Amino acid sequence: MTTTYDPRHPRYFDDDDMREELTRVFDLCHGCRLCWNVCPSFSTLFDFVDARDGAVHELTGAEQDQVVDECYQCKLCYVKCPYVPPHEWQLDFPRLMLRAEAVKHEAGGVDVGTQLFGRTDLLGKVGSALAPLVNRGTATPGSFGRRLMEKVAGVAAERVLPPYARQRFSTWFGGRVRAGDGHNGSVAVFPTCMVEYQQPAIGRDLVRVYERNNIACDLPSGVGCCGMPWLDGGDVKAFVGQGERNVPILAEQVRRGRDVVVPQPTCGYVLKKEYPEYLGTDDARLVASHTYDAAEYLMKIHREEGKGLDTDFGGDVPESITWHVPCHLRAQNVGFKSRDLMKLTGAAVTPVEKCSGIDGTWGLRSENYDLARKVAQPLRKAIDDDGAQVVAGDCMLANGAIAEETGRTAVHPLQVIARAYGIPDEG
Repeated sequence: MTTTYDPRHPRYFDDDDMREELTRVFDLCHGCRLCWNVCPSFSTLFDFVDARDGAVHELTGAEQDQVVDECYQCKLCYVKCPYVPPHEWQLDFPRLMLRAEAVKHEAGGVDVGTQLFGRTDLLGKVGSALAPLVNRGTATPGSFGRRLMEKVAGVAAERVLPPYARQRFSTWFGGRVRAGDGHNGSVAVFPTCMVEYQQPAIGRDLVRVYERNNIACDLPSGVGCCGMPWLDGGDVKAFVGQGERNVPILAEQVRRGRDVVVPQPTCGYVLKKEYPEYLGTDDARLVASHTYDAAEYLMKIHREEGKGLDTDFGGDVPESITWHVPCHLRAQNVGFKSRDLMKLTGAAVTPVEKCSGIDGTWGLRSENYDLARKVAQPLRKAIDDDGAQVVAGDCMLANGAIAEETGRTAVHPLQVIARAYGIPDEG
């Protein structure tokens, strides 16, 4: 048995070795159970173990696989678990689940869904270029186009998906008029594929809010998707390849004195946590140490001596905001920076720490759709019960689940700030 989460280890992809490690970790989880309500994986695991009077070693391969399949990589184990590295027991449940997915991928060959999910830049370029046509076929849940997509790629036909934008964020960025003198800082924007192809309005508002606060913004040429869909699907080689393309570009930005800001928590988590682990390079660690969530960076500037944010909010300020705290933002352990940022406007902000059931690509897959919606029900109830004027959330995929469950449109916290400044909404 090898306790390793390093894909470069010679036994990382060994199925028998991995299953022995699953047994070791499942036994530790069974003995603790602090994580019993974190996600479906643990309730399923404990039900299997209890049915065998605690004999974890008697679990079948199929039962182990079900536990792996129900892990949606929310990363909240890192918040709950007392045994994560550098503890002597070296219990890293999320990365063990990723190892199991990687072993399955190595043994099972090409998965069409993973291949399509992973090519977000290719899909985005085509989707944006043909936005009216593509959106007619894919933006309506349950439509013929969506049923075809489910059959071919495994994307749940009923899942709400954001439409593609005609103008990509990078196109707008290249043609804009720069503002601000940059005396409060200089950043490289890692736009993420969601902002680049589907939600460019969030990127536009980010840049305008930053520049209003005299933070200079640059958009590095050549960066692409962070690669998270590849990692979720177990294709470690493709994920590492994506990281090896992005990291040198971002590292050069850091060496030029810029920090990296990311408007999507999952992608920020990848840059901060996964690239250093899977690439293991000095450049990956350099980028990680200079990467910030978009609201995290603004609050950092606000609290630095001699700096501070513009707090003249003469625009549209809501009285109350329900703020969904994304799992991948909680796992970064940076605190509630989006809440703190929005509170500067004078709005009352209520955080809701409930999972949306999306967590990367897991909740988009047809085989997980019913379970994902079940996971999202506490979030739906919390939003409905709060009844705030505005719903906000940093995760664009989670915001889609919020729309599906509540019928309400959730906006990014940077959009709340932009409207509070009086910056017009361009859709």
